[in-house]
Amino acid sequence: MPFIFSKQVLLSIREKELLRAGQRIGAAVSGGADSVALLRLLLEFRTEIGIVLSVVHFNHKLRGKASDKDEDFVAQLAEKFGLTLHVGHADVARKAKQEKRNLEDAARRARYEFFRRLTESGQVDCVATAHTADDQAETVLAHILRGTGLSGLAGIHPVTTDGIVRPLLGVRRTDLRRYLQTKKQAWREDATNKDTSRQRARMRKKLLPLLEKEFNPRVVEHLCALAELAREDDALLTGLAATNCREYSQERAGGRGIEVRRILAPDLNAFRDVVRLESTEKQKQESRALSTRLVRGLAEECKQAGSEIAAGHVEAVLQLAESGENGKVLQLPGGVDVRRDDDWLVFLRRETRNGKKKAPIEFTYEVSLRGAGDVNVAVKEIGCVIRFRSIDWLDAQRETIKKGWAALDRDKLQGVLTLRSLRAGDRMRPVGHRGQHKLKRLLNEKRVSRWEREGWPVLEDGENIVWARGFVAAGFAATRETRNAILVSEEKA
Repeated sequence: MPFIFSKQVLLSIREKELLRAGQRIGAAVSGGADSVALLRLLLEFRTEIGIVLSVVHFNHKLRGKASDKDEDFVAQLAEKFGLTLHVGHADVARKAKQEKRNLEDAARRARYEFFRRLTESGQVDCVATAHTADDQAETVLAHILRGTGLSGLAGIHPVTTDGIVRPLLGVRRTDLRRYLQTKKQAWREDATNKDTSRQRARMRKKLLPLLEKEFNPRVVEHLCALAELAREDDALLTGLAATNCREYSQERAGGRGIEVRRILAPDLNAFRDVVRLESTEKQKQESRALSTRLVRGLAEECKQAGSEIAAGHVEAVLQLAESGENGKVLQLPGGVDVRRDDDWLVFLRRETRNGKKKAPIEFTYEVSLRGAGDVNVAVKEIGCVIRFRSIDWLDAQRETIKKGWAALDRDKLQGVLTLRSLRAGDRMRPVGHRGQHKLKRLLNEKRVSRWEREGWPVLEDGENIVWARGFVAAGFAATRETRNAILVSEEKA
């Protein structure tokens, strides 16, 4: 039996390309039956597949001496088979209290953070965990009972982007125990796994056995198949959402912006190649499915690690897109702000630092035009370089006008100018206007949001504003009578 069983597991690993030759695999071993079986199976396969194996153990310090005995047991296993051992520790109970999380969630986060450090430091290429078909079935059921969508039905993924691989997702827990018994391999039992006050333990001990006995003996197999189908569909929609994000989102007002119409009616051209949308109502349903993934994808780009965006948060963002007022800000978990900016939604990191609101962007630079050469001012506060170029206006005005550069009459300027950030009450009379106006009004007319105005560059000559980004003052603009001009241009640093 052990030979046939292990060959079947190896065949599955190869078919799904879960492990590759040359990889350094850290086997996550808690000391329980499933993880010990994973280690013994990988020991059998390591030469045939060509992997370099080590052992990974995380001590959550939740069961006192029992947790330390688990660590000792795993250390003895690693020594017995001549494997490198990576051990992590954390006081999970204290961590859960500090972060106001339940113990199970805090333990999982601490454990996976340790795995992530191992992969990022290059000590292992990936960490293999011993999740089984039973774990998959329990996860899918748990998601169904609490309420879920397609992503929740997808359950546990065989491979993740952060270096986790799960070679035993198609294997039943009972088969792993029989395998260990034939190997005469001992393991450790965690008493908390039998504590039916926990939902997962109740599912394992009561619900799944009941479903297998009274409804369908293959319920675990069917739930795993459901997860696999859901993952395929979810991957399709997520890929389409990623395409929409790449094509239609852009940097805007300090974050990542996308037009409201693109959120509410994403591009379904790729989707139409896959299915026929039979009605307007059907199109709305498919658009909504893609819209939710657009929201999640854009939020994911700027949210902090370890935080979750729930379905209710996504729905609130879509409502902001449908009917939200201009300037309204919605706060999401993970330090994400979503802001309605005219016909755009902007996703950005919350404007706080150490719990305090960030200071406004302010700068002042002296610009001396006394020399004949060009003057470049690097404005690090807004990440750009503003260039001042002296030219003979009679010779170059046509080319300058064609390129759209701002041109000032040099002879009307004093020798030293001040380049600074926009201030409240700033006024100027731009070319094409009869009187002075507040820059705030002029920017409103150009539909520049109040967030984009922060750090807006202004050039001042004494008490007069002669230039601001997008505007040239009428009294200082180069004209037909101008002989020498100063060109003002701006580019990213």
